[in-house]
Amino acid sequence: MNLKPAADVQTAPLAALGLVGGYLVARESGIRPLGGVLLGACGAYAGRTWLAKRGPLITVVLSALYLGGFGASHPLAKRIGAWPAVLAVSAVSAGASYALSDAHRSTD
Repeated sequence: MNLKPAADVQTAPLAALGLVGGYLVARESGIRPLGGVLLGACGAYAGRTWLAKRGPLITVVLSALYLGGFGASHPLAKRIGAWPAVLAVSAVSAGASYALSDAHRSTD
């Protein structure tokens, strides 16, 4: 399998796909760990780019935001509903991914 070079990957769509897609897969399949597989795969693929383009500090920040968004969506869903919560945390994670990684050139 040939992956696209890490520095050439746009991570904002990956962050959104991982969070929205993971929720959708878990909801529609009824198998929560299956949604977690998509969440984890997208996060790992995005993390590879964050590290290549911005280094370990930004990778930790964006990873924490991505995983924190996943965690925060659960209590947020009790207040505003599941889909609005998932969309909100996805927008924050994708926006941060764009601002802190995608809009920058590689550190190489």
